[in-house]
Amino acid sequence: MLTPLLAGVGLGFSLIVAIGAQNLFVLRQGIRREHVVLVASICAVSDAVLIALGVSGVGLVLQAVPWLIDVVRWAGALFLIGYGLLAARRAWRPSGEALGSSAPAPGTTAASAGATAATAGATAVATRAIPVVATCLALTWLNPHVYLDTVFLLGTVANTHGDQRWVFAAGAMAASVIWFFALAFGARYLGRWLGTPRAWRILDAIIAVVMVAIGVSLVLPH
Repeated sequence: MLTPLLAGVGLGFSLIVAIGAQNLFVLRQGIRREHVVLVASICAVSDAVLIALGVSGVGLVLQAVPWLIDVVRWAGALFLIGYGLLAARRAWRPSGEALGSSAPAPGTTAASAGATAATAGATAVATRAIPVVATCLALTWLNPHVYLDTVFLLGTVANTHGDQRWVFAAGAMAASVIWFFALAFGARYLGRWLGTPRAWRILDAIIAVVMVAIGVSLVLPH
């Protein structure tokens, strides 16, 4: 049983550890320290669902309706290019964003400052979680490469293990969980290099180039 499990972990890591739209989004949220657990959980659960669909044979159904993949491909391309253009706009016209903490106003007690910060934090989470979740879901489910890697490739390889295919799938799912949470929480250590608005402009410029490049590649003739 250990061999299929390790094989699943190995193939899972080999497919997921690459520069892509989803990983860049997780990285950016981790650096910003915003909804880190939520974003990592969405990515990991989505991967688990897609892997399960592949192992259960849904990939064969998708092969019978290739137009569905084309719909996802074009929708994903439009979304990625749009997201890339927004990142390019942030790089071109920065808002002064940088990592740092704000000090309490003079005359404010520690208790009141903490209460104010907590209230502001709760409000920010309530108002900003929905667009973050929507973006994360779109980057995951509108990316045809995700279906190729999880539903088709992992599903096909898993089924070569016969009765132990779900052990292989569990290994691939574990790789996704480990990677996304490590990326999300490990990204905060990059904060020392991203403490200035200029650094964020460079990061957004990189994100813009990668997103647009991936989006264009999805619609180029294969």
